[in-house]
Amino acid sequence: MVTYYDDRSVLVTSTAVTVDDHTYPLAEISEVWHHRGSLSWRVLAGRGALGAAMIGPLVAAVLGIALAVWLDGSATVTVAVIGVSILIGLAAAPIADQLFEYFDRSYARGSRQREVWIRWRGHPVRLLRTPDALRFGQIYRAVQRAMEARHPTPPRRP
Repeated sequence: MVTYYDDRSVLVTSTAVTVDDHTYPLAEISEVWHHRGSLSWRVLAGRGALGAAMIGPLVAAVLGIALAVWLDGSATVTVAVIGVSILIGLAAAPIADQLFEYFDRSYARGSRQREVWIRWRGHPVRLLRTPDALRFGQIYRAVQRAMEARHPTPPRRP
C-alpha cells in the first residue's frame, strides 16, 4: 500500500481516502474535482494592513525629509532627519522580517475556501473544505495521483 498524503484528519493511500473517520475505497470513487469559493475580504484587508505597516516607515521618512527641507532648508537638519530615519529603519528590521513572514503565510493559507469533491457510488461527496491553499493542493493532488495509479490512462496515438 502506497501513502500519498497523511495528516491528522486526512489519509490518502493507494486503496482508500479517509477523511475524519469516513473511508472511501478508491474502487468506489469514479471522479475527483475541486471548487473554489469566493474571496475573503477579511484576508485581503489583513494583507492590505500588513502592506501599509511595511510601507508606512518609508512614507514617514520621505515626509520627514520633505518637511525638513521645506521648513528650514539647511543641510544640517536634512542630514539629521536622514540619519534618524536610517537608525529607526535599522531598529525596525526585525519587525519588518516578522511582517514579511506573516505576509508570506497569508498567501500560503489562501484568501478563499477550497473544496475537494468526489463521485462516490454515483453520488457527489465533499471530502474536504479548507481555506489553506497549500494543504488543499497537497490533498487534491494526492487523491488525483491515487486515482491515476488505480486507473492508468492509455497512451495516446498520434
